[in-house]
Amino acid sequence: MPSTFRPLGDRILVEPIASETKTKGGIIIPDTAIEKPTRGKVVAVGPGARAEDGRLLKLDVKVGDIVLYGKWTGTEVKLDGKDFVIMKEADVLGIAE
Repeated sequence: MPSTFRPLGDRILVEPIASETKTKGGIIIPDTAIEKPTRGKVVAVGPGARAEDGRLLKLDVKVGDIVLYGKWTGTEVKLDGKDFVIMKEADVLGIAE
């Protein structure tokens, strides 16, 4: 996890997991044809969302989870020279188990 970033509210910081660069048959996929990652590892989570009555609602995802998310979800950032995506927990489609 980057030492200089802490998500707020119900936001999470995800490190994208790169797509395969080679097919099962051994064909190398060029960089221009590789799809944008849609799964990644959660490296930091915010404290949670606030309910209307002020209660803190904990997040379902936790650090270390592998999550699936939409192709155009979140905001891409570079922290400590690495690529990450900041998104709300609601943007996560599911947790890979």
